[in-house]
Amino acid sequence: MSRAVVSALAGFVGVPALLAIYLVGIERLLRQVSIRRRRALQPWLWLAPALLFVAVFLIYPVGYTLVLSCLGPASRGFVGLANYRFALTNPGMILAFQNTLLWLVGFSALTVLCGLILALLTDRVAYGAAARTVLFLPQTISFVAAGVTWKFVYAFRPAGDPQIGLLNALLVGVGRTLNPVAWLVVPWVNTLALILVAVWVWTGFCVVVLLAALRAIPPDVIEAARVDGTSEWQLLRAVTLPLLGPTIGVVTTTLVIFALRAFDIIYVMTSGNFGTEVIASRMYKEMFTFQNFGRASAIATLLLAATSPAIAANVRRFRRPPEGES
Repeated sequence: MSRAVVSALAGFVGVPALLAIYLVGIERLLRQVSIRRRRALQPWLWLAPALLFVAVFLIYPVGYTLVLSCLGPASRGFVGLANYRFALTNPGMILAFQNTLLWLVGFSALTVLCGLILALLTDRVAYGAAARTVLFLPQTISFVAAGVTWKFVYAFRPAGDPQIGLLNALLVGVGRTLNPVAWLVVPWVNTLALILVAVWVWTGFCVVVLLAALRAIPPDVIEAARVDGTSEWQLLRAVTLPLLGPTIGVVTTTLVIFALRAFDIIYVMTSGNFGTEVIASRMYKEMFTFQNFGRASAIATLLLAATSPAIAANVRRFRRPPEGES
């Protein structure tokens, strides 16, 4: 039996078996103590495996990363905040921050806008279910596959050569006098091109979530607004959008988190070259290309700090009781 099979069996059979033995064991031990003490200990003993998992796989890595961020290139020698100074002042890092900000604003806004428009449109047509299925298909493939697919769409050949990229073939074929564009090479254009790929992938997700929220709006509210003579535009602006606000907020924060840690599409399509570097791709280069674990850890820490507010906003929103409940 191969080592991989043994590891898989240990993970799928051994871990649940040990957990079951642990729970049965603590229940037997708790029977030996008083009811008062049992009520105090039982929740913590049941939560202990989960707390141990969080400590080993979340708290410890974060703490170790913080320690590494204060060490030198070979994880030796204390350098203090030098790695953070590099991350915040290096020209390459400044470009990465600028591109990440562009992803943050452009990607999130475009995806939510496209998802909202398509959710409203597909809710009113007979073939809406089929249209939503097609729109959601990109979400079912990996970001690597999406990057490879769109790399062919953006493929460039010099003017006069046959264009194998769909976009340049259409540009040259329809425009006749237009020259092909190196979409993944021209600065800023390439970053926007990468953002459009991510928008293509995530729009289906936004459509499904926003449509569910749209259909959860009480029909009586819509009918009452129409009886009062409200136009469709006024209905959208004064009724539908305010009621969709909480869902739009959740979707937006989810997209913001993805934008801050965007890596797959960029790595596959440009490897961060030609001015498309973002924080996550720069962290990867520092870690695996330059072997500078201290700088990579500092960048990872900054990335964690950047995503934490969005995560905290989502947590607060989920803890907030629904309207009408105390």
